[in-house]
Amino acid sequence: MTHEPAIASAAAAHGALAEPSRWVARWAHLVAPGGAVLDVAAGGGRHARWFAARGHPVVALDRDPGALASLRAIPGVDAREADLEGAPWPLPADAQGVQGVQDARFAAVIVTHYLHRPLWPHLIDALAPGGVLIYETFARGNETVGKPSNPAFLLAPGELLDAVRGRLRVVAFEDGFLAAPRDAFVQRICAVRAPADVAAGAGFPRYVLTG
Repeated sequence: MTHEPAIASAAAAHGALAEPSRWVARWAHLVAPGGAVLDVAAGGGRHARWFAARGHPVVALDRDPGALASLRAIPGVDAREADLEGAPWPLPADAQGVQGVQDARFAAVIVTHYLHRPLWPHLIDALAPGGVLIYETFARGNETVGKPSNPAFLLAPGELLDAVRGRLRVVAFEDGFLAAPRDAFVQRICAVRAPADVAAGAGFPRYVLTG
């Protein structure tokens, strides 16, 4: 599933911003200190830069070599050109050469303003025990306020919940309307893969909620 042109241009514009998505920043405290981060459809790399500045090794994936070019000069960022829709999942099973990553699994997977549903199993599999999926993109209703308007690029009500059901613990979920930075209908989720000890039946992790 390819981007609508408006999505691609919007993603590039957002990538140039220094600040991360408010949703990403809100839940970043759940990412293990120094844990490796996978930034999917990274664009200009606002999230890759933000996490790298906070001591996280980052793998940034995008199909646009121009968008990735400036990221290659950022310490701690491994910028990789990848066709996320027309080729196999680009990360090798052993993730050799990726600092701080074991078995191609990450402390966090970040996705914003991007939707290609066949990737969802790969995104979940890419999480290490205790890893956090932070996902935010456009939802149905957005066709009434602007682009994207193609239903194929808009999440159905509760669709992100269905994508992680039975595999991740949902910490936070929102599906509604935002008036800033522009009118948009969005759906977003923060969900966690159970740590190894919890998966074995021990312990109750505390996922601190923010206001």
